[in-house]
Amino acid sequence: MNSDDQIISGCLEGKRKAYNMLFRKHAPVMLGVCMRYCKNQIDAEDVMQDGFIKVFTQIGKFRQEGSFEGWIKRIMINSAIDNYQSNLKHAFHADVNELEETISNGDEQDLENDIPDHLNIGKEKLMQMIQQLPDGYRVVFNLYAIENYSHKEIASMLGVSENTSKTQLLKARKTLRRKIEETIRYQYINRVAI
Repeated sequence: MNSDDQIISGCLEGKRKAYNMLFRKHAPVMLGVCMRYCKNQIDAEDVMQDGFIKVFTQIGKFRQEGSFEGWIKRIMINSAIDNYQSNLKHAFHADVNELEETISNGDEQDLENDIPDHLNIGKEKLMQMIQQLPDGYRVVFNLYAIENYSHKEIASMLGVSENTSKTQLLKARKTLRRKIEETIRYQYINRVAI
């Protein structure tokens, strides 16, 4: 019982072993997905656990219209958004002047343009930088830059305006760019000192 079809069938029959196999097979990737939306591993594990509870209770709704992993990933993203919204306080505070500036500047560069090819920023370091972003920035950045949702879709998912989504993305990119520049300076100083 290793294929997703076999695991799904086992879960539908209520076999505990199938639930265990589903979790063991998909948990490592889903934890990575949750880590992108959470500040730390403990929060990510909580979100992942909530997500897997939804997967287990809704597995009968999987329609075989795409990959099973993609279906689970979507549930994890929704769980992360639910968690974010339940902890939401002032993450989407957008100043009107900044909003107008964002719209008029149209700063829509891709993340690849933010990080030149010749720089040595590892995946783990970049993940840490993303996790350190304020909640609103981090959620919008992940949905837009990594999951490829449009600002219209993000606005609908989060219950905010498209302009707020654009502002949060702009601020996230500026913050990441600053952190990357600081890391590069630090790396350069350490190389020169050696």
